[in-house]
Amino acid sequence: MTEGGLKDAHSTPPAAAEKTNTSVPFHDEEATEEDTKTAEKTPLNEDVEKSDNNEETKGSAVVKLVGSSDPDCAAEAEFEHPEGGWGWVVMLAAMWCNGVIFGIQNSFGIFFISLLDEFGSAEDDSLKFKTAWVGSLSMGMIFFCSPIVSVFTDLFGCRKTAVAGAAVGLIGLFASSFVRTLGPLYFTYGIVFACGCSFAYQPSLVILGHYFKKRLGLVNGIVTAGSSVFTITLPYLLSFLLNWLGLHNTFRFLSIFMLVLMLVGFTYKPLMPEPRSPQTGKVTRLSKIFNFNIWKSVGYRIWALGIPAALYGYFVPYVHLMAFVEESFGKDVNKEILLMCIGITSGVGRMIFGRVADYVPGANKVYLQVSSFLVIGVLSMMIPLCQVFGGLIAVCLLMGLFDGCFICIMAPIAFELVGSQNASQAIGFLLGMMSLPMIVGPPIAGLLRDKLGTYNEAFYLAGIPPIIGGLVLCFIPYVERRKQQQQQQEAAAHKMLDGKANSVLQPYNAHEEKKELECSI
Repeated sequence: MTEGGLKDAHSTPPAAAEKTNTSVPFHDEEATEEDTKTAEKTPLNEDVEKSDNNEETKGSAVVKLVGSSDPDCAAEAEFEHPEGGWGWVVMLAAMWCNGVIFGIQNSFGIFFISLLDEFGSAEDDSLKFKTAWVGSLSMGMIFFCSPIVSVFTDLFGCRKTAVAGAAVGLIGLFASSFVRTLGPLYFTYGIVFACGCSFAYQPSLVILGHYFKKRLGLVNGIVTAGSSVFTITLPYLLSFLLNWLGLHNTFRFLSIFMLVLMLVGFTYKPLMPEPRSPQTGKVTRLSKIFNFNIWKSVGYRIWALGIPAALYGYFVPYVHLMAFVEESFGKDVNKEILLMCIGITSGVGRMIFGRVADYVPGANKVYLQVSSFLVIGVLSMMIPLCQVFGGLIAVCLLMGLFDGCFICIMAPIAFELVGSQNASQAIGFLLGMMSLPMIVGPPIAGLLRDKLGTYNEAFYLAGIPPIIGGLVLCFIPYVERRKQQQQQQEAAAHKMLDGKANSVLQPYNAHEEKKELECSI
């Protein structure tokens, strides 16, 4: 689900950069030349020079302590992204990952009918309720596991986490092919398969930041467009396989997709330097288990509040649109074309807005998500107003376009707000918080339909949360600008103090040495 990076995507903050430059102020070449000339003009050069060197060492240590910067930021500033090369192979692997996982999840409606035929009568309302939980549990677990996945990604790296996750998903999907009752599917498909998909999915977003910076938006757009391609094509393939091979053999055929996903995970070669503790020089394990740094960012806290708030109504049209079409236009209308329209324009939107995000500086990328939420909220309210089927097609085309905008810049915004070293857990915790509204929102809309008799009120109310969430996100760029201004002021203060120390400390030492010599005479 996420993309687009920017020129500033995970660069060192100005304050950190200036602190790094001033951490050793007395060992540059110009200062050495000036000290040499001064020493030549001073009596008893050798003694004074020795004393000055001792004092200089002490002064340098003090300034280094005051002006020291975060070693993680310094290492990140020195790192140069390849912007291509093996990164293109990684991009294709991540694209396959997004396509397989969300292509299968979005096509559960095809499996739903086959499960009803396999395990009972299609007219059994209780069976429909129980069967629906297989798909909803699977989708919810993918996002619910994301905080745990982020910890594993930080501890073991993208490659090991993705390969292990794909292997678990393969086991869960293949085990589902041997199930002959509905109950075990809750575990094999709803939990095991979904958890494996979650562990394979998130590293595919994080690893892109190791290879791309300036092109991160475009690359994320291409990667997440993979889910749109599979969502458009996989339902037709599944319908053919279910009619030809049956449900159980179709699960086994899809297991081949998971096997390929496990193999492509080996391409996730990490490039970014690991953060190291300045005291011990070893990786700080505690911060990898739970990274408190992400919650120190006010911008991230606002982001983690606004996104879940918007999603309470965001997915309602995707779940209930087909039922609304049948009630409003009859069962004979070609309602599947609406999902195809959303899938096609969503892929186009990810490509377009992913590239646009590369030209939007810093945290201002958030405005793209704000626009997507506002438009989708308005479009959700317009669904009951469409009196002709062509109007619904136009609404779905626009909805898919801005859906792609929202998804494709998730990862780049995370890189902007917390930096590349903290992006994994930032994305993970956000996705975990998104699981609740994704599960709760559509059932609330269904309850409104049961109580009121129509979908009109449900769609009207579904448009409110995205608008509110979008307005909340508008505060992020303002907060980030204030943060940058404060860092620049602190950097300027440190630079001024370092300059004074450099100009005052050396003459003072020479004067003290001269006084000691006069006293000794």
